[in-house]
Amino acid sequence: MIDILLVDDHTIFRSGLRRLISDKPDLRVAAEAASSAEALSSIRDRDFDLVILDINLNGRSGFEVLEGVRRTKPHLPVLVMSMYPEEQFGTAAIRAGAHGYITKDVTPEALFNAIHNVLTGRRYLSQTASPIERCADQQPPHYRLSARELQILQYIVNGKSLTEIGRLTFISVKTVSTYRSRILEKLNLTTNAQLIEYAIRFGVGTAP
Repeated sequence: MIDILLVDDHTIFRSGLRRLISDKPDLRVAAEAASSAEALSSIRDRDFDLVILDINLNGRSGFEVLEGVRRTKPHLPVLVMSMYPEEQFGTAAIRAGAHGYITKDVTPEALFNAIHNVLTGRRYLSQTASPIERCADQQPPHYRLSARELQILQYIVNGKSLTEIGRLTFISVKTVSTYRSRILEKLNLTTNAQLIEYAIRFGVGTAP
């Protein structure tokens, strides 16, 4: 039996996903978490075969959970399941330590295909993401952001101050400011207003 930890801050979504997974006799949802703190506590205290993780969580980002998993249980497979388009966040999630990335609008067949790939040790991105990865020179500037930079971008465009971001990510305000400067430089922007405009234009980091 494959024990799965579901990490998502929407109760209804977790409930639907749990029912879907329960149809598979070899899979079961062993635990659920609605926040990064709950997720990291469960991962420390229990053994799971797979984590299905959302990026947007109450409090700290799902990228923080990825960092925690890589520190404490580096071989634990993590499948990120997010509302954000795969071509925008998929590669960043893989770089941050995820084993796979899918969007929440996938079919059940695609979900179980991703789960199978991740459980057998393969990295999973859908076929639609593959050609985009191969054409890096045609990608918008935000595709060059690291997972941490994308995380900081999310917080900024959703109205968090540098102090709040530092508290949520457990890094200093000075370090947050450095990340902000890197993001602006990579996107060829100069102000937060331009950053928010960019995020809205490309649908990057804005809340659902």
